[in-house]
Formats: sequence, structure tokens, C-alpha cells
Amino acid sequence: MTHKTLTIAGSDSGGGAGIQADLKTFQELGVYGMSVITAVTAQNTLGVQGVYPMSVEAIEEQINSIAEDLAPDALKTGMLFSADIIKKVGDLVEANSWNKLVVDPVMIAKGGSRLLQEEAVEAMKEHLLPHAYVITPNIPEAEVLTGMKIKTEDDQEAAAEALYQSGAQNVVIKGGHIEDESDAVDLLYDGEEFHEFKSPRIKTDHTHGTGCTFAAAITAELAKGYSVKDAIHTAKKFISAAIYNELRIGSGNGPTNHWAYKRIGVEGK
Repeated sequence: MTHKTLTIAGSDSGGGAGIQADLKTFQELGVYGMSVITAVTAQNTLGVQGVYPMSVEAIEEQINSIAEDLAPDALKTGMLFSADIIKKVGDLVEANSWNKLVVDPVMIAKGGSRLLQEEAVEAMKEHLLPHAYVITPNIPEAEVLTGMKIKTEDDQEAAAEALYQSGAQNVVIKGGHIEDESDAVDLLYDGEEFHEFKSPRIKTDHTHGTGCTFAAAITAELAKGYSVKDAIHTAKKFISAAIYNELRIGSGNGPTNHWAYKRIGVEGK
């Protein structure tokens, strides 16, 4: 059986994040990847030089084409840019009864460029979070969505509970930005229990696209029928391998290594 996955996100001309990272991850994890492009960005490892959003109509037409012929087993959203785009995507996810939605609330690029308009944050909370099977914010994104300061694991737990109350069925708050810990601890809250996923913290500048890749890996595993916990477990191994086995390309914040997971035999270990 061929499992199908869909990414609704922006294009990264540098290939490290966005649509490109998602499709690479889908391929490496053995699922068929499809895409809806929400914006075209001009960017490289040094930063984002331009953002050119698609029209809402163009995005709607892309989604309708997928829905008509290639309905996904799981899907994810990345960079959605504007409130109008977010509302349309949320409406179409609901209309198509796509219930395995992974929301990666992309807001700011690694170099600091804003990838989500400020007024779009409320739209995300109102129109997208209620449809999220899993949401995967990093610490800064979780702070924006909840209005809370997150400095400790207790703060992570409180923010996860708040996001669950906003409608997301499963909340994964990534711990990479809590730098006083020796491990990077991602915290899952499923409405009943907290679950920790730990990996050694890796000191590197080559982390462009980690959030996209992590969420895409979760999406791929959900499409195969794995539980949320199992999907996150695999995604954690996938992204850890991608970060540890550096490509060392570009002059700035380089991309992760999407082929590392399979080539070094991490899978199954």
C-alpha cells in the first residue's frame, strides 16, 4: 500500500526548509509526497531575501486538485504567511475531513525574517489549531501562541496545556531553545499525560529546516498508521541524525542532512 502525504507550505529556494525539506523527508521515510505551495521565498543559508505569497485562489485550487484525486493519509502545514491563507486552509481541511493534520506554526526564519504576518497569529489560533491532530511549535512560537514566557520544562508543560485547550489534540513543544539543558527535550501532551523525548544537544550552526523536517517526519509516520508517540519517536531519531551528520554547505545557517537517517542505519535502532 502506498501512503500519501501532503505539505502545505512555502518554497525555500535554498532547499533546506519548507516544501523542499518536507518532500525530501517524505521520500526518505517511504511515503508519496505532494505539495501545495503557499509562497515562494528567495533565500539561502544567509537569510531570506524575499517572500512572494501565492493568491488564496491559487492555494485553494491546488488543495482542491489534491482532494479530488489524491486524498492524503496525513498532511502538514508550514509557512502560511497571512490570515486569509490560514482561514482558507483551515476551511478546506475541515471540508475534506482530513483529520491527521500536523501544524508546524512557522513564524520566523532562522535568520530572523518574519514568515507570518502579525495579524495572522490570531487566525491560526481560531481557524487552524482546532483542526490540528498534532501541533509542533518551538519555544518562541509557543510563546507567541500562548502569550506565556517559557524558560523551564514546567513552563513547557503549562504552554502545552494551553495549546491543548485551544483545540489541538496533541501538542509537541520542542525544547531546543532551552539552552541550559544538556539534552534537547521535546514534550508531548495528549490531553491526559506528558511524554518526554530526549536527545543529546548537538552544537552546530547547521540547523536550517529542522522544524519543517521534524514535522514532516511525524506526518510521514502518521500516514503509515503509527501512533503519535511512535511517530514522534521516529521523527526525533530522523532529525537527530540529520543534524549530527552535517552537510556543511553554504556560508551561514546550513541545512540538515535529510539522507543521514537511512544511510547511517539509524532506522530501527
